[in-house]
Amino acid sequence: MDYHALTQSTLFQGLSEEQMKEILSSTHYTIKNYEKRETVFHLMAPATHIGLILSGQVEAQKSFPNGSQINISVKGKGEMIGPAAVFSKVSKYPCDIIALNSVSIIMLEKNEIMKLMQNNVSILENITREISSAAYMLQQRLELLSYSGIAQKAAFWLLIRSRQSGSSNVQIPGSISRWAMNMNVSRPSLHRELKKMEETGIISYDPPVVCILDREALTNLLG
Repeated sequence: MDYHALTQSTLFQGLSEEQMKEILSSTHYTIKNYEKRETVFHLMAPATHIGLILSGQVEAQKSFPNGSQINISVKGKGEMIGPAAVFSKVSKYPCDIIALNSVSIIMLEKNEIMKLMQNNVSILENITREISSAAYMLQQRLELLSYSGIAQKAAFWLLIRSRQSGSSNVQIPGSISRWAMNMNVSRPSLHRELKKMEETGIISYDPPVVCILDREALTNLLG
C-alpha cells in the first residue's frame, strides 16, 4: 500500500507516513475492487461504511422514476465517499456511487471511523471538513441546476471552479461529454455554447482547459 500517498488523502491529511502505518495497523478495514460501471454504494442502502479511494474514479448519480438522471460529482484517488451519509440521521446513501473505471477502495465501518476520530484530532478535523464541504458543494449544485440556459450553467460552473483554484484556467472534468453529463445538458448544445463564448472573446477552449478571458462578460451571462 502507498502510505505516502495516503497521507495526502482527505482522510489522513496532516499525518506522517509513520503515523499512517501505526493507525492502519490497529484499524480494521477491507480493500474492495470494482470494475467499470459497478455500483459501490446503492441509493437508499444503509450507510454503514466510508470509502477512501486508492485508485480510479467514482461518480455519484441520482436517478428518478421518469428515467432522468443527475450526475452529482466525480471523486478520485485520495478522496472519501459516504461520510455525510454515514453520520446523517437517516444513515442511508442518498445516491448511487458508480465506478467510472477500475476502482480500489479502502472500506471503513462507522465504528472504526468513530474510534479514529476519538483518538486523533487531525482525522476528526478532516472528516468534519469533508462533511462541511459536501454540504457546500450540494448548495452549489442546486444553484447550478436553478439556471435554465446552458450558457448560464457553463458560466456558473467555470466561475465557481476558477474561484476555487484561483486561476483563470479551468480544467473540465474528463471530456466535454463528461462535463455535459455533470451539468445535465447535451454535449452538442454545450459545445455550441462554448463556441459562441469563444467567438465573442469570453473564453478560449483548448481541451481539457477553458481559459476565462473576460470574467465580467462571463459573469453577465448569469443575468
